[in-house]
Parts: sequence; structure tokens; C-alpha cells
Amino acid sequence: MPSKKRTSTRTSAPAKRTSEANKKITVENVNVPGYTTRLDAVMYGAMRRAILKVLPAKSPGLTQSQIRSAVIPHLPRALFPGGAKAAWWAKAVQLDLEAKRLLTREPSKPLRWHRPGR
Repeated sequence: MPSKKRTSTRTSAPAKRTSEANKKITVENVNVPGYTTRLDAVMYGAMRRAILKVLPAKSPGLTQSQIRSAVIPHLPRALFPGGAKAAWWAKAVQLDLEAKRLLTREPSKPLRWHRPGR
């Protein structure tokens, strides 16, 4: 049985949006610098808007569990029916936004995130 190929690549180049024709976006992972992967741009965009809407601008932020619960009312039902797959997308987008420094990880237990101060 052939193994499944990963679409991820290792690169030190900054993440770039791809053309709208294939509707994919390249995202980063703060925990693995230089590692990128391509995700559905529409799903990513919906989750990104929801996360940035629910996160506070200063400490104390929200835990991962709180983020997962808080974003569900802000997601399009057509993309996330009943909150399906919202937890996975919330984590994937959170890691990308953190890598791009649009989220700040607080040194707390449990971990919390908030939007950085401007």
C-alpha cells in the first residue's frame, strides 16, 4: 500500500498566500520554525476572523479550551456545522497567528493567548 504524501514543506521563506484559484494558504507553526503547510483558505479565513474577534487585547487571555468554545458562535454554519472540526482549525490557526506575532502566548499554566498590544 503506498504511503500518503504530506503536502508540507520545510522552508525559511515567509508564508505567502497562493492564488485564489486553488484556494489554499500557506501557514506556519510557531513550535516548529521553518515548517509550513497548505490549508484551505476559506476555512482558515473564517477561523482567523473568529479567533481575532474573541481574543482579548491584553492579559489575561483565553486558554485553548476557552478559545475553542468562544469561536463557535462566530463561525459560518455552512463551513463548521455544529462546530465540527472547529477545535482542529482553532489550533492550526492559533499556531500560525502566533508564528506571525498576531497572538501573544502568556507564560502561565494553563497557557493563555491574547492579541498583542499596539
